[in-house]
Amino acid sequence: MGIWEDKEVKFDIPFTEMRLRPGEKIIDRLDNIEDTKGNAGDRGRLVVTNIRMLWHSITSPRINLTIGLNCIMAINTKEVNSRLTGTAQALHILTLSNKTRFEFIFTNLVPGSTRHLTTISGVHKAYLSSRLYRELKLRGAIIQHKHLKMLPLEQVYSTMDGVWNLSSDQGSLGTFIVTNIRCAWFASTNEGFNISLPYIQINTIVIRDSKFGQALVITTSDESGGFVLGFRLDTEENMNKLYKELYAVYSTSINHPIYGVEYQISAMSSEQQNSDILDVDAIDDPKGEITNTLAAYLAEGGHKTDKPVYCPELGLAVEQIKNGFTIQKLWEVIPATN
Repeated sequence: MGIWEDKEVKFDIPFTEMRLRPGEKIIDRLDNIEDTKGNAGDRGRLVVTNIRMLWHSITSPRINLTIGLNCIMAINTKEVNSRLTGTAQALHILTLSNKTRFEFIFTNLVPGSTRHLTTISGVHKAYLSSRLYRELKLRGAIIQHKHLKMLPLEQVYSTMDGVWNLSSDQGSLGTFIVTNIRCAWFASTNEGFNISLPYIQINTIVIRDSKFGQALVITTSDESGGFVLGFRLDTEENMNKLYKELYAVYSTSINHPIYGVEYQISAMSSEQQNSDILDVDAIDDPKGEITNTLAAYLAEGGHKTDKPVYCPELGLAVEQIKNGFTIQKLWEVIPATN
């Protein structure tokens, strides 16, 4: 699948890379966040998803960054001097990506608000506690009393005994389990000899010849070690049955992956969350948005009134905005001029 979003830090990425990938969900969005260290004085939008953080400038969305949750090493607070708010308690994040360390400072421009700190801290903890959804695990504490320890969002589809793991010269007999998140296997004589393999870390599933005869062969991603795992069943019928089921579940999972990061923002309604998703998608094509929004507004015209109205966002008196538009939306799509 080539999932990089949770494992890399990138700057000024194309809008296609800011789009939500399959399985990625918005958890929170904050519209008044300054990237105090990298873009001081620039008001921006911070989006927190279940696998990364995204920030982009409001006036120029091409100025942006993405921070994978797996890159975060430390989250703290730090007193800073923001150009927009003066002295404030900011969010201080240390990251490591591709052997390079990065430091980020985000200041919430809403006086007294610590929502960016609580959201990111909570989501990062949820990410760290859900690694089995995303990472291959060998000889882990995943089996108890011959049963798979279930993850919160997991459902078991099938359990098949009499499956040989071909990793050793003589093979090991055990049990193969297929769930909606992963496939797992453990040895009959030693449940500590096991493997937990999420579908997002699988490259291929095939049946092919081995020194033991026909075998079900699974190759894992380079990120998870590039393993070649072989399994064998005593009958061709059972082998094909397991292959067909596993491949079907795998195909569905890679199109609709479950990353396991669950965090609820109590202050956000479902309507707000849906609106946030649309707003984030809108930055994928800023040129089209500028053209469509301005064309629609200019075609309809503003409200013609004898007196201007006060705009609290700008602190100015302006022509009354037409219904269906907001001053923020128009401000964001008007190209900056020198």
